[in-house]
Amino acid sequence: MSYSPADIERLVQLITEEVLQATGGLPSGGRCTCHAVHAECCPDRLRGVLDAGASRLGLQASGAPAGSVAGLIDHTLLKPDATRAEIEMLCREAREYSFATVCLNPTWVPLAARLLRGSSVGVCTVVGFPLGATTPDVKQYETRRVIFDGATEVDMVINIGALKSGDVRTVQVDIDAVVDACRAAGVVSKVIIETALLTDEEKITACTLSKAAGATFVKTSTGFARSGATPADVALMRRVVGAEMGVKAAGGVRDLSGAQEMVRAGATRIGASAGVKIVQESKGAATPAGAGGGGY
Repeated sequence: MSYSPADIERLVQLITEEVLQATGGLPSGGRCTCHAVHAECCPDRLRGVLDAGASRLGLQASGAPAGSVAGLIDHTLLKPDATRAEIEMLCREAREYSFATVCLNPTWVPLAARLLRGSSVGVCTVVGFPLGATTPDVKQYETRRVIFDGATEVDMVINIGALKSGDVRTVQVDIDAVVDACRAAGVVSKVIIETALLTDEEKITACTLSKAAGATFVKTSTGFARSGATPADVALMRRVVGAEMGVKAAGGVRDLSGAQEMVRAGATRIGASAGVKIVQESKGAATPAGAGGGGY
C-alpha cells in the first residue's frame, strides 16, 4: 500500500487526536465530538485512511471459546537455543491442552505445522524478531515464507527506532508490508509494538497505525526487552484500537492470576511460555514439573 503526503498528514492528525484524548487535551471531558456521543469512534474519523485503501479497520479478532483459558494462550517457545525435542514437546502440550497456537521461531514452522496437522491448534511465528530493525521488504519476504511453510498467524515487530524518531511513514509502510501479505493469505497478523521501549504517546501512535493498516491484533511485547506486558499498557492499547481488534499481552505472564489481570485489562490473547501451568491452575490441579517453554 502506498501513502500520499495527504494520507500521512491524516494519519498524523488521527494520532494527535488519540494522544490529546488520552491526556485530556480535547473538549467534552477529553473526548472529541464523536467520542462524546459514542463509546467507539465514528467511522468518518478514519475515512481518509479507508479511502487510501486500508479497508479492514474492523477485523474481528479470533478468540477462544467462552470460559476456555487454554484457548486464549499462544503457547510460546522463542528462546534461541530451543531444541527440536523441546519444540516437539511444545506441540504435544498444545494438542493436549488445546491452546490457541504454538508460537515459535520461523525455522520450526514446518515441523510444527506437520505435528499439529488435523488439530485445532494454529501455528504462530515471528517476523523481524526481536529487534524490528529489518526493512519492510525483508519482513514481507519473511511473512510470505513462513506462510508458505505453514504459519497461520504472524507476529511482527515494528521498526521501533523509526517510531521513536517520529517517522510515521516508515512505520506505516513497515506494518503494511506484513499485514498486506497476511491478508492476502487469510492469515492472522499481530503487530508487536514493544511497549517497554515506548512512551504512552508512542504506544498510541503504534496502535493507531496498526489499526489503520488493518492488523488483526496489536501486541505488547517480544518478551526480550527489559519488561513485558502490563495491565496499564493493555488497557491503553484496548482503548485506542476499540472493541473489534485483538490485543495480545505477552512477556511476563507466568501464572493464572497474571493472565486474568491481562484479560480484565482488555487482552483477548495471552503469549506465555507457562501455558501448561496457567491451565493447570485454572483447573485447580498441581502443575507438572518442568512445564512451560521459554522466551516470554
